[in-house]
Amino acid sequence: MKKILGITVLAAFIGGAAAIGGYKLFERNQLGGTISEKQELYFANNPLKVSSAGEADFTQAAAAVAPGVVHIKTTYAASSKGQGGSSPFDMFEDFFGGGGRQAQRQPRAASGSGVIISQDGYIVTNNHVVENADKVEVILTDRRKVEAKVIGRDPNTDLALIKVNATGLPVVKMGNSDNVQVGEWVLAVGYPLDLNTTVTAGIVSAKARSIGIIGREQGNQLTEEEYDEYRRTGKRPQQAPNTSIEAFIQTDAAINPGNSGGALVNANGELIGINSAIASQSGYNQGYGFAIPVNLARKIVDDFMKYGSVKRGYIGVNFVPLSADNPEEIKTSEINGLYVNDVVAGGGAEAAGLKAGDIIKKVDGTTIYDSPDLQEKVGRLNPGDKVKLTVLRDGALKDYTVTLKGEASVGLVANNNASKAVEISKLGATFAPVSPAQKSKFGITNGVVVTGVTAGKAFDNYGIPKGLIITKVNGVSVNSVADVQKALPQTRNNIIRIAGVDEQGTYNFNFPVQ
Repeated sequence: MKKILGITVLAAFIGGAAAIGGYKLFERNQLGGTISEKQELYFANNPLKVSSAGEADFTQAAAAVAPGVVHIKTTYAASSKGQGGSSPFDMFEDFFGGGGRQAQRQPRAASGSGVIISQDGYIVTNNHVVENADKVEVILTDRRKVEAKVIGRDPNTDLALIKVNATGLPVVKMGNSDNVQVGEWVLAVGYPLDLNTTVTAGIVSAKARSIGIIGREQGNQLTEEEYDEYRRTGKRPQQAPNTSIEAFIQTDAAINPGNSGGALVNANGELIGINSAIASQSGYNQGYGFAIPVNLARKIVDDFMKYGSVKRGYIGVNFVPLSADNPEEIKTSEINGLYVNDVVAGGGAEAAGLKAGDIIKKVDGTTIYDSPDLQEKVGRLNPGDKVKLTVLRDGALKDYTVTLKGEASVGLVANNNASKAVEISKLGATFAPVSPAQKSKFGITNGVVVTGVTAGKAFDNYGIPKGLIITKVNGVSVNSVADVQKALPQTRNNIIRIAGVDEQGTYNFNFPVQ
């Protein structure tokens, strides 16, 4: 009997040791895994204890989330280049009081929020919270202040990943933003107005909302001439599209400056979005806030952790959303879907058989009503992934499987453009025509590329870099060197105005005639 008991005890001991050892091995293997694996491991051992989503009692959800939302403080040196001015249509104020693109003469400081998504110090926030910052500090809920390193920024989604050198941190559980329903209760958690942790409640009032704020923060705003035309005719000019991805979750939870990068969570205490913008005339809460869906954020974060940058897949089409007010040049009575007005040569769509004039009606079986419906889904995929598009052509629906291609399919300056570069000595720069691939990549319809900058001349003095695609000179769209030369004399108060775009966003430069 004693022998049997001894064998039983020994077996139990071996089994327990194996289980503990297996767990430790599993835990060690997860340290370099994806953010989803890190979270699965953490919450397997730290399950949330919260009320059901059907109850309007958020005490447990707030208690679970608040420790994992941090205060971010940034400092900036004097800036040598920026937007300079704001659009009269700036209804949408970011939570950061201007982002960091405006030209500054003195060092400054600002603050925002961030969400801890792993025990070992990874924090997701907004790009505009940390963009151009010389120093990023994180104040944890236990009041420790630690300096953070920026792992990656993505202006196209307004997301950024930073990391602090700390372990054992409280983590906010990522939910599934695809399951979010209009009308469900949500909480916004952050550090508004430089206050301590603040929790507000509201409901989801809309999904897949595009408000144009990311393009606006990148400088995609009306010129003075366009605004004058708007005031005269009452019709707002059509602006070129950009490469930003906007499919915001809209909420009426009260959020204010400082909430940027904070958490939008459901009643179960699960992260469903990263707060990013508010619709306001004053810059303070007057109605609606907008959050980036967590399913999109998850892909961006994983790319930063694996590659240090976003590996984005492209369908290879330019499109126009359909509505009851379709432009005359679009010959269709359809009011839902995306009208393909151009197919990128060598792209995935061309290889799959799509053509200009097609109307995209579904993506992976889900009906498409507007551009955010497509952009957010494709934005979560990688080069090489496949997506099924249901297309209306000649009155019939047909499915096409498109293999997404990487940035090379919509690459930057075409090699054959370099030989066409022409110098304009007045600006101290050489220019070449923009390629079709560049137009597709940046969502522009015209432009010239800066292929060289002369030291000590205008472009060099005012920080206009080589590689910038110039879309407008003095408010006039340019598509060739001749266009640039023709537009140069059309100054206002002897100020030359240059609008352009590159990988970091869109810029406006103003400088006097030399």
